[in-house]
Amino acid sequence: MPTPTTAKPNSGTVAICALAAAQLVSWGAIYYAFSLFVVPMESAMGWSRTATNAALSVGLLVSGLAAYPVGTWIDHGHGRRVMVCGSLLAAAMLALWSQAESIATLFVVWIGLGVAMAATLYDPVFAVVTRDYPDSFRTKITLITLVAGFASTVFIPLTQGLVDWFGWREALLVLAALNLAVCLPVHFFAVGRDAPHEDDAMYRVALKATNAAATRRALRTPTFWALAVCFTAYYATFAALTFHLVPLMMERRVPPALILITMAVIGPAQVFARVLWFAVGRNVRPSIVGIVITTAFPASVVVLMCAGTSPEKLILFAIIYGGANGMMTILRGTIVQGVMWTEGYGAVSGLLSMPSNIAKGIAPISAASIWASGRSYFPVEWTVLLVSLVSAVAFILAMRFSSENYISEHQVNFE
Repeated sequence: MPTPTTAKPNSGTVAICALAAAQLVSWGAIYYAFSLFVVPMESAMGWSRTATNAALSVGLLVSGLAAYPVGTWIDHGHGRRVMVCGSLLAAAMLALWSQAESIATLFVVWIGLGVAMAATLYDPVFAVVTRDYPDSFRTKITLITLVAGFASTVFIPLTQGLVDWFGWREALLVLAALNLAVCLPVHFFAVGRDAPHEDDAMYRVALKATNAAATRRALRTPTFWALAVCFTAYYATFAALTFHLVPLMMERRVPPALILITMAVIGPAQVFARVLWFAVGRNVRPSIVGIVITTAFPASVVVLMCAGTSPEKLILFAIIYGGANGMMTILRGTIVQGVMWTEGYGAVSGLLSMPSNIAKGIAPISAASIWASGRSYFPVEWTVLLVSLVSAVAFILAMRFSSENYISEHQVNFE
């Protein structure tokens, strides 16, 4: 089996800080900025809310489908090329979006941005860090998510200011320029190059065989399938609730000021949870932290269902909800290595991301359909609660399969 000779020394502080900054820009410019362009585009172009959000959903679906091949390319040593090309594609699509004159162009843009997200956001950077820093990837992944957690805090007001000052088309050009000025050079210089011997044909063949064996083993392992159910159910419920949280509270006649406060608490709660993990949780087994996270999310839904218009209960909901999601991001990036193995991590992680990313795209529309059946969010909340409980049970099963029958917590050797 090829040894991980591409691993760097455990320091790499400058590179990790740079990758964290690039994640902040990528998430902010590609993902979080979208909602701020919807209304200006509708006013200028006459496009419907359904059509613009459908374009976003298509992008999320494409991102899910692209996750596996992107992860495989990173496993084969092409992490730098993948992330550099992803940054170039993101900039190109944002620039094309700024010139859009038809809804068809917006769909083309989001197909391209879907590929760009698969090549630049958390999954690829987690795979790169796991490959380059096999002895310290957990700490480095935590640090990256800690910084990137401020993406919405930074880019929502920044993007809104750009739209107000220059217009939505010019704002998109600025976001494209930020991808070129920040993300492109970071991904070129901070992502490790292939080791010299990886140019050797025999080594490449052996590496591909090792990674392929890791992927095949994953597909035969109940731990993998339980984790796939866990993450798919979790991200489906999180996406459904996130996109419908404001109208849900409006339906409950929650005062507008309290809605803003509740939404404002979620972001800091995510960051605080990641700080807590960085300070304490990294010394706790990921399986234990995972059980806490997957049970905290349905607990937050119960709090929301009982909150009514109570400020204390709504803020408690936001703290639990945001904290669970903040730590879930880290768990998603580290649990595979903790209970399975690191060989072929990019491909295995990509396989896990496919159904969860697809669920992210479908869930908001599905929640809207459930709401439309009775024009009430009561059945939506119960659906979210039940599916989130499925996520928690699946994670517990994954840990049981791992510890009792299949994978030790040491790296598996595919020889």
